[in-house]
Amino acid sequence: MVLQRVVRAVIMGAPGSGKGTVSARITKTFGLKHISSGDILRANINAKTEFGLLMKACIDQGQLVPDDVMSRLILSDLRTIEGSSWLLDGFPRTVCQAEALDGVYTVDTVINLNVPFQTIKQRLTSRWTHLPSGRVYNTDFNPPKVAGIDDDTGEPLVQRDDDKPETVTRRLKSYETQTEPVLEYYRSKGVLETFSGTETNKIWPHIEAFLHRKLS
Repeated sequence: MVLQRVVRAVIMGAPGSGKGTVSARITKTFGLKHISSGDILRANINAKTEFGLLMKACIDQGQLVPDDVMSRLILSDLRTIEGSSWLLDGFPRTVCQAEALDGVYTVDTVINLNVPFQTIKQRLTSRWTHLPSGRVYNTDFNPPKVAGIDDDTGEPLVQRDDDKPETVTRRLKSYETQTEPVLEYYRSKGVLETFSGTETNKIWPHIEAFLHRKLS
């Protein structure tokens, strides 16, 4: 689909909600540039930029990156693609960041993926990884041939700390606490569109139809 105007969108959803898959489909179908705050963070940390060093210090100390630092970082990245349509993923995470974004750009639409926490917990805690290759198995829909063993090498699979039930529960709780005010902020501006469901493939047609209507 060729867009007739510049579109600025934000996608929100808890870790494990299928945000990565949906973002890839949106960028492919509608030609928006996918801007991931996580990718920008990693790139800056790896390149040891001023921002990168500042953020690495925060992360190493187990602190959240301050709002103003995060906002300056993302906004400076968006300025490099001025005039392009984009989909922001992972930012804004706080009302303060949302206000900073609003100060420079008008957000046309915010897509919120509302997947039950129980579904996400099941998804994430079913993930087992072969660390040397990065191969990921899911005991529900993509299990290894032999439980706990990598298909190709016969080496053991491990469950990453991130995927352990207690970690998943903590991450989901913290996501909820942090982003609920951001959803409320966009709801009050009339740009929030929430899509609920347990399967990405069933949610996607609704998102696609909505964007076709919204962007045409």
